[in-house]
Amino acid sequence: MNAEERAVYGDIGRKGLWENNTALVQLLGLCPLLAVSNTLVNAVSLSLATVLVMALASGAVAALRTLIPHEIRIPVFILIIAALVTCLDLAFNAWLHDLYLVLGIFIPLIVTNCIVLARVEAFAAKNSPLAAAWDGAAMGVGLLWVLALLGGARELIGAGTLFSGIDMIVPGAHAIRVFGDEYRGLLMAILPPGAFIFLGLLIAARNAWVARVQARAAVPHTPAEAASA
Repeated sequence: MNAEERAVYGDIGRKGLWENNTALVQLLGLCPLLAVSNTLVNAVSLSLATVLVMALASGAVAALRTLIPHEIRIPVFILIIAALVTCLDLAFNAWLHDLYLVLGIFIPLIVTNCIVLARVEAFAAKNSPLAAAWDGAAMGVGLLWVLALLGGARELIGAGTLFSGIDMIVPGAHAIRVFGDEYRGLLMAILPPGAFIFLGLLIAARNAWVARVQARAAVPHTPAEAASA
């Protein structure tokens, strides 16, 4: 991979993780974002499933894009995504059954997640399979870190624990009780209103950070720049 290709893939990763973050900038996929992020384990588990589907679906669509008639591309894209989600749903049921019962309908609903279809249509259908798979993975990881942060904060404040339910993935593992047994928790944090509040705080924090960086970049750093300004 030459320097130009590394720059292209770096740009794709930066946009997926930060500049065009699906949760904080595009505000897509809010249904699972708000519903499943009541614990860190639930949030990360569904996010990893979404990352896998996005990467595989984008790579598959990019590989088949020249064979798919333009007029029926959307139904074909949805069929590809649905096939991958069905395999994932069966895998969860077979090997992570307890977690499968907790996540419930949100695993099949990945098919209707507008993030997946949007990236397939906007990027994968116009680029190479490797670039498309990388774009899908980057966008998925961008969603993952936001969901992990949201789930961790909500669980910590709402119940005083971290990794509640980890035994569904790692048998014998236990949650960490951060604030001790006497902490009663803040119920609103793990209810839907708490999800909206925490997400709003994350969006505000990102916007404030971006505004600060832009303001610092606009300040002249040398006398010549100050004179030209």
